[in-house]
Amino acid sequence: MARLFKATTWYLLLWMVFCFLLPMTMKSWRTESIPKAFYFPSVTDPAASSPSPDKSTSTSTSTSTSPSPEDVEVMALLDLLTWPEPQGVINSSTSPLNCEWQILHPKDNYSVGETLEVVLTAKDRWNRSKAYGGDFFQAKLHSPNLKAGVRGLVTDHQNGTYTISFLLLWPGDVVISIRLFHSSEAVQVIRKARDSRPDKVYFTGIFQRNGTEEKTECNLEMLDRPLCVYGDKRIEETWYCARPKTLPCDSLVYHMFGGYRKVTDAAEDKLIAGQLTNKELPIKIPPVHVITRNSSLDTKKLPACAPGQLVPQPSGYYYNDIWTTLACSHQTFHTPPEASACLRGKIIYMFGDSTLRQWWEYLLSFIPSLKQIDLHVGYSSGPLLAVDPNNSLMIHWRAHGNPLRTDKTMMADLHYMANDIANIGGGPDVVIVFTIWAHFTTYPVEVYIHRVRNIRRAIAELLQRSPKTTVIIKTANTSYKSIYGSDWLSLQLDMILRKMFSELPVAIVDAWDMTTCHYLKEDIHPGKVIIQNEVDMFLSFICPK
Repeated sequence: MARLFKATTWYLLLWMVFCFLLPMTMKSWRTESIPKAFYFPSVTDPAASSPSPDKSTSTSTSTSTSPSPEDVEVMALLDLLTWPEPQGVINSSTSPLNCEWQILHPKDNYSVGETLEVVLTAKDRWNRSKAYGGDFFQAKLHSPNLKAGVRGLVTDHQNGTYTISFLLLWPGDVVISIRLFHSSEAVQVIRKARDSRPDKVYFTGIFQRNGTEEKTECNLEMLDRPLCVYGDKRIEETWYCARPKTLPCDSLVYHMFGGYRKVTDAAEDKLIAGQLTNKELPIKIPPVHVITRNSSLDTKKLPACAPGQLVPQPSGYYYNDIWTTLACSHQTFHTPPEASACLRGKIIYMFGDSTLRQWWEYLLSFIPSLKQIDLHVGYSSGPLLAVDPNNSLMIHWRAHGNPLRTDKTMMADLHYMANDIANIGGGPDVVIVFTIWAHFTTYPVEVYIHRVRNIRRAIAELLQRSPKTTVIIKTANTSYKSIYGSDWLSLQLDMILRKMFSELPVAIVDAWDMTTCHYLKEDIHPGKVIIQNEVDMFLSFICPK
């Protein structure tokens, strides 16, 4: 009997692994037509007011002068990312100690459902009011005793003043917190380094053949040296390594993070130093009292969570450490059996970085019957696999491919996400979830747009052949604070990602809001309570009420 049980268990494990391997190795199914760029300015879109290509050019028979749909999309996305440039000098950068703010039309009491507005005046180190915008402020409203918090929405009037609005979502005393994350002058330093020095983060390729090993520098773009070129013609992605002295290009075996290059001078370093970055403005008013009266807020009437729903701003709030989304009626999965019941029979593919691997790790620790299968690969880039034979559940995580700041990893294990998604059949029991941003903050945004466009095309094709497949996107986290990665850089990529997928039926887990207004110390890898709330949102899209 024991022998029969053991044989049955191994049969189930082999069956699950077979289900995992088959979609990744099957011949890719293709639609007859490749979707074009989805985003075009419409009459209801603010981008519609931007200058359009000359009509005589667009109707010309010469394709060389006509912008392609992809070019039009890039121009629209770059317009979306427009940020005011400073008109002063470095010595006139914004000072977090001198900025002033006050509540607009203050009252003794506010009610749940109302909006509280704050007017902020930016001042420089000499206590002079600034006449231009571009400062990167972050704000939240929170009640520490209630473990409650919500993100504030900042409007830049581009004249040195800002309006910050807070939606009042719970009763009690609430505290306003406003931080100067970067001055407008610091933003320009960060943007210049992003656009002009993509080599500030570099990688190492390890070549091996017949007992000989050589290491060379690798990156997305390299110049002025003999190169080995590794291209993927289907998605037009290319990776470069400096050519080894003796070994051939096809002897590249391993990839790993190389290091950082200093690309700023002493004056620029001061602008992004800890004394001026992510500093809270002085609090000069007591907590605001909020009561429950004449509330127009009723989250009970929200629809069930489903792909394709608009994400409001703010997208939700914490109360008693529980995230409540304002987009849909979500669930909280308190026990492992609840999560197991939701995921029974599912095949889940996770693609992205370590912030999404945290979801895989959380589920592995939360559901006792979910067990990891050792694939004997590098943990930091995967692939990682966990199965639950009792519930016919499989969860797979894999890094999104280069550029990837990771430990020593075999090149053969690094796949482009778009290719892996193209090789998945899909179906009502298949879930695709991905994130992509953290490893692209050091490159010009056009690099990111190209990568996301490939992923979007793969998702669009997947949903054409299998419309019942669930696709979920985890947005960027907050907490980066350097020239190599800043919340401002992450925000730019996050805006691109949301816009590029805005016309596809995908679900959004808003990790940006969920990390920016929590009381835990900021960390690129958020604490367990935040991950738990993110996973609860993820499960709510798989198992809506």
